[in-house]
Amino acid sequence: MNKVIIDLKNFVNDPRVEKVLTALCSGAIRLNKEILLSDTGGNHRRLVGLNSDGDSQKQLDVIADDIFCSSLCAAEVGFYASEEREAIEMLNKNDNLGVAIDPLDGSSNIDCNVSIGTIFSIKKVKNKSRPQDDFFLLGNYLASGYFIYGPQTLLVFTVGNGIVKFLLNVEDNQFVSVKSDLKIPEQTQEYAINSSNSRYWPTPVRSYIEELIDGAVGPRKKNYNTRWVASLVAETHRILERGGVFLYPGDDREGYSEGRLRKIYECGPIAFLIEQALGLATNGIEPIVGLTADNLHQRTPFVFGSKEEVETIKKFYEDPKSAHAPLFRTRGLFNR
Repeated sequence: MNKVIIDLKNFVNDPRVEKVLTALCSGAIRLNKEILLSDTGGNHRRLVGLNSDGDSQKQLDVIADDIFCSSLCAAEVGFYASEEREAIEMLNKNDNLGVAIDPLDGSSNIDCNVSIGTIFSIKKVKNKSRPQDDFFLLGNYLASGYFIYGPQTLLVFTVGNGIVKFLLNVEDNQFVSVKSDLKIPEQTQEYAINSSNSRYWPTPVRSYIEELIDGAVGPRKKNYNTRWVASLVAETHRILERGGVFLYPGDDREGYSEGRLRKIYECGPIAFLIEQALGLATNGIEPIVGLTADNLHQRTPFVFGSKEEVETIKKFYEDPKSAHAPLFRTRGLFNR
């Protein structure tokens, strides 16, 4: 008799979704072992080329993609859409469930021992001859979530009724339920953005960050701390656990006008989770959930987290004049 690697009966009502989640857990256990052994001869950091969207691809990216594809294929899942592949692939013509996946988010951190992850969503494919019709809609998820490989390996997911969390017990290769109440507070004093790109930011983002930097002496009347991990899963997990706001805007660099995060593999699944935790997730103005993608690897600006901050950023985008403009501002990194 096969060993149970996760018991979902109290959390998932649809046996087909349960089967897919179990297959993803199986893949995550295998990938976790690869990550743990990455410096023992696996050569996982080696660049092996570019993925379907032109980003650098490391050996571990390819391994992760192969692991999840084989796990889902063994579970007879219908369709597989991966950030590492050019097109949606049919795995089983008799099944109408599909998985969109970023097999290894944050792979640039492989050599730093920083938390990395896997982001996924599960959908029903209504027309098997046109699976893109369902994959391209950011919403109607049967489930979405992520695995985070860090000091602990965790599964965090939702089926649209709150968020649940499981911890991998590495001794017996089993995910066990962890009691949690992941709710994002409406207010926060933490923000995450890559400040090295400040000279390229659009005016609304620049104005917003300037106010945060002014802290207690500025219009916000409180001090803020900044965080930046360069791993979307790690940023998401921190915000789910203690609040905060994350920004990856479009900017003036070539190829960055729509940001760098992908609608289908990253932003849609994460946005669905964030909303379940009472946070907000937008492209700066519009909610991510409900948008559509024009192609499988389309990118979008992404802002999510504590409600008050996300709404403030939206106001700055809609009316740049709403930003406070002190008469005397010290010239510095974020203003010129």
